[in-house]
Amino acid sequence: MSRDSDRMTGKAFDLALVRRIVELVRPYRGLFAAAVAAMLVLVVARLLSVEVLKRLVDGVLGPAITSGRAVDALREAYSGIAAHAAVIGGLLLGSAALQVLQMRCMHRVAQRAMRDLRARLFAHVHSQPLRFFDRNPVGRLVTRVVGDVDAMAEVLTSGLDTICVDLFQLVLIVGWLLWVDWKLTLVVMAVLPPLWIVSKLFRDHSRRAFREVREKVAQLNSTLQESVQGIRVLQAFGRERKAAERFRREDRELRDAHLSTVRSFALLFPAMDILSSAARVLLLWWGGREIAGDRLTHGELVQFVLAMELFFEPIRDISESFTTMQSSMAAAERVFSLLDRRPEIESPAGGLRPARLRGEVEFRGVTFAYEEGRPAVRGVSFRVAPGETVALVGATGAGKTTVASLVTRLYDADEGAVLVDGEDVRRFDLAALRGGVTVVPQEVFLFAGTIEENLRIGDPRLTREKLLAACAAVGADRLLSRLPDGIDTVVAERGASLSTGERQLLAMARALAQDPAVLVLDEATSSVDSETEALVQAAIATLQKGRTTLIVAHRLSTIRAADRILVFHHGELREQGTHAELAAADGIYATLHRLQAAA
Repeated sequence: MSRDSDRMTGKAFDLALVRRIVELVRPYRGLFAAAVAAMLVLVVARLLSVEVLKRLVDGVLGPAITSGRAVDALREAYSGIAAHAAVIGGLLLGSAALQVLQMRCMHRVAQRAMRDLRARLFAHVHSQPLRFFDRNPVGRLVTRVVGDVDAMAEVLTSGLDTICVDLFQLVLIVGWLLWVDWKLTLVVMAVLPPLWIVSKLFRDHSRRAFREVREKVAQLNSTLQESVQGIRVLQAFGRERKAAERFRREDRELRDAHLSTVRSFALLFPAMDILSSAARVLLLWWGGREIAGDRLTHGELVQFVLAMELFFEPIRDISESFTTMQSSMAAAERVFSLLDRRPEIESPAGGLRPARLRGEVEFRGVTFAYEEGRPAVRGVSFRVAPGETVALVGATGAGKTTVASLVTRLYDADEGAVLVDGEDVRRFDLAALRGGVTVVPQEVFLFAGTIEENLRIGDPRLTREKLLAACAAVGADRLLSRLPDGIDTVVAERGASLSTGERQLLAMARALAQDPAVLVLDEATSSVDSETEALVQAAIATLQKGRTTLIVAHRLSTIRAADRILVFHHGELREQGTHAELAAADGIYATLHRLQAAA
C-alpha cells in the first residue's frame, strides 16, 4: 500500500470482492439464511396477494357489476369481498412482519461482520513495520479502518441479499406472467433493452465517481489529522489561513466528487420512470385490445398491471442496491488491498523465545536505507558485551537512531546482520525480542488514560505494586505525590498535561517495570532543562544497573562515563573508544566536544 493506493482499478461489479465480503458472513450464516428466507417468503406473499385480487375482480366484482343489478349483487357478494380483503390484509401484515425480521437479521449480520473486520484491520495495521507508516499518512489509515469498513457494511444491509432476492422475484414474476399470458408478457419486456443500456451507462460512470469520493474522503481526513497534530506549528507561524485554504480546496474536491454521483442518480431514476411508464401504456393498450376480443379478463389485466409493478420494483431496487454496491466495492478494494499487504517484518515460524536475553548486541556489516539509494548507515560493525554501556554520538542524521531502531527490528537491515546473543534478530519471535530490548524514545508518547495504564502498556503481568516500585526507583514517585490522584491520574492525549521531563521520568519507570536485558536510550535528555536532566540522569543510572545499555546522545556531557563511545559520521562508524581516548585523538569526537564546550 502506498500513497497512491487509493487509486484502484477494477470491474464495475467485482465478483472476487463479493466473494470475500460474503466470506465475512460465514460465522453468521444462520442469521443470513434467516434473512434471505424471510425475503423469499415475502416475495411469494406479494404474488399471492395479486392472485387473490385477480380472483376478487373476476370471481366476485366482475359478475356483480355486469349482472344488471350491480348494487344488489354487490350486497350479496359482500361476504366474498370481505373474505378476499381479509386474505389480502393478512398477506400484507405478514409481509410487513417478514420485512422487519429480514432487516433486523441483516443489520445484525452486517454489524457483527464489520466488527470482526475492524478488529482484524486494526491488528493488521499494528503488525506493519515502521516503514509502512513512513509511507502512509495516518488520516488515510483511519479512513480505511473506520470509513471504508462502514461503507462495506452497506453491501450486507441493503445490497447483497436485496440483489439476490430481487433477482429471484424477477425470475418468479416473469415465469408466472409467461404462464398467464406470454404475449402480454412480451409487451412488458419490450422496455428491457433500453433499460439495460441506461443501467450500463450509469454503472460505468458511478463506479468511477464513487471511487473518486473514497479517494477524496481519505485525502481530506489525512489533511485534517495532519493540521490538528501540527496545530502548535501552524499557530506559531501564523499559517492558520493557509491551512484553512488547503482544507477548503480539498473539501471542494470532495463536494464535486459527491455531486458527480448525484448526477448519475439524477439521470438514472427519471429514465427508469419513463421506461416503466412506457411499459404501463403499452400494457393498457394491448390489454384493452385483448379484453375487447374476449381473450383477456378484467381480473387478468388488473393482475398484469399489479404484477408489472412487482416486476419494476426489483429492477429499481437492484439499481439502487447496485449504487450501494458501487460505493462499497470502491471501499472494499482499499480495505482488502490493505489486508492483503503482508508485513515486511514478522515473527518467523518457530521463532526463538528465550526466557531472558543475556544482552549481547552485535552489528556485522550493516547497511540500511529509508529511501532507496540514500543509505542511513553503511557497513556498520561493532559488538556490545552483556552489561556494557555504549554511547552512540554524531551530528544530526549521522545514523545513531537508525542503529537503535535496527536492534529492536523496527526495520530490517538491507545488508549485513544485527545479532542479539549471537542470533540474527530475524530468527527471534518479535514479542520475545522486543520484550527483552526496551527503548526509551526522545519524544515520549503517553496515551489518553491513567498513568497506571500507560506504565503497564497492556502487560497483565505488571502488578500495581511493581509499577509503583519502578516509579520510586527512578524518582517518579515525587511526581505521583504531586498529582491529584497519584498513579490513577488521567493524562491528556500524548501526555500534553505533563512536562517533557515528567513524561521522560514516566518512560523510565515504564522501561524499568519491563525489566529488559537490553536498554536503548534515544536522546533521553535532549529536550529537558538542566535541573530535570539531573533527575533523568539519576533515573538512567538506576536503569543501567545489570543491563546492556545503548545511549543515543546529543549532549556529550551525559555520556562521559560510558564504557565505550561509538562516533558516527554520514552513516559510517568512524571512531570508537572511551571519552578520554577520543578526546585525545583529535578526531570527529574531539571536534564535537570542543564545539559543545565552546557553546
